[in-house]
Amino acid sequence: MGEYVVNRPDEAALRRVLARNPENAAGAIIRLAWCAGLGRDEIVRLSWGQINLLDGVIRLESREIPMPPELRQWLRELRVRRPGGGDAVVLSDRDARPLTPQSVSRLARLALDEEGLTRVRLIDLRHDFILRQLAEHDWQYVSRVSGDAAAALKIHFGGETPQKKVSTRVRRGRGSIDEFRLWKLLQDEQGSPAGVALWLTWQLGLRLEEVTTLRWEQVDLREGRLCLPDRTLRLTAALARLLGALREKEPEAEFVVLAPRSRRPYDPARLSRLTRTALVRAGLDDVTLRDLRLDRDIRVGGETQITACVKKRRSITCREAARLLGVSESTAYTRLKKMTSRNTLTQIGSRYYLPDTVVPPERQREVILDYLAREGFAYRQDIARLLNIDPRQCGPILRRLLAEGVIVQEKQKYRPSGS
Repeated sequence: MGEYVVNRPDEAALRRVLARNPENAAGAIIRLAWCAGLGRDEIVRLSWGQINLLDGVIRLESREIPMPPELRQWLRELRVRRPGGGDAVVLSDRDARPLTPQSVSRLARLALDEEGLTRVRLIDLRHDFILRQLAEHDWQYVSRVSGDAAAALKIHFGGETPQKKVSTRVRRGRGSIDEFRLWKLLQDEQGSPAGVALWLTWQLGLRLEEVTTLRWEQVDLREGRLCLPDRTLRLTAALARLLGALREKEPEAEFVVLAPRSRRPYDPARLSRLTRTALVRAGLDDVTLRDLRLDRDIRVGGETQITACVKKRRSITCREAARLLGVSESTAYTRLKKMTSRNTLTQIGSRYYLPDTVVPPERQREVILDYLAREGFAYRQDIARLLNIDPRQCGPILRRLLAEGVIVQEKQKYRPSGS
């Protein structure tokens, strides 16, 4: 079996294809293949029940695929545009019915050919997804998100991948943390050495050397704090319960984390291997202890930075938040999502605002229709000023109202229907 020859697309040209196909079936097909690595039959069968927009994953029978922020946002907007469009994600532009595999290939080919990508086909987009993942992650992770065995990936793509990526795990940036998986791992591990190390790292930001040398005399369960030589940290309720239960089992122990057999403190390298094994077993194979510490820093100080930035600039995108915090876009999106769920921020399209500065999404329809009933018509700029958002963000909102039939468009003007 030989190596695949992948006709990798030019990214700039492919993004032009996506820009030319923002809402149609061809754009959906190409996005799912290039951004999530879905094969043709998977695209045909993909249903909304397999897409978890809250957690940002696509759950297929064989695997779970984290969605990049741009795909996640696109699918969210598609769902809003098609609230009653059936269970299938990809539908025919002509009759809104599910497509056949042959139609999926044809639509992708035509869209790619129009931009001069005549040698690139649908399978090449999936292969390009795999190669991009191999540039960032190890074989095991890519096997899990692609559904292909690691051995097969090495045979087919080893020649396309730089040697250092084949033989070692090289990471760029920071791992994206699936908090649901991490929380489940912490519950499963409970008072194990790896579990305690992960709790102390993620909840308090302790370094590995601090975990291995931590003594019970530094833990004040009554006051709920941990006293280190250079700082004092407040214990979370969950961590206080965990340490309290551990102390009851080890009332005479000097160190918090002890090796079960020797009853001595762990060597940092050995404890690092234990935590790494636990993370991989839980499907968090791209996450390190350093990522957990950074995530804690983001939780503690990142929201303050984001809020200050939004006050200064009026809004922020996921990409801008990632640059501000120095994290991946996926990590930034998770933080923005949490702030939105607590009403610290309001999301409109791809931008996030302070709640009291814009008309919230649930009131936009009412506010726009009241304005049109009062004024008779409005330009897009008028709607933007009314909602206090960027004019470019009005497009999806106005398209929804047009689709509902409550407004009509006359060149650049929007009027109430029936007026």
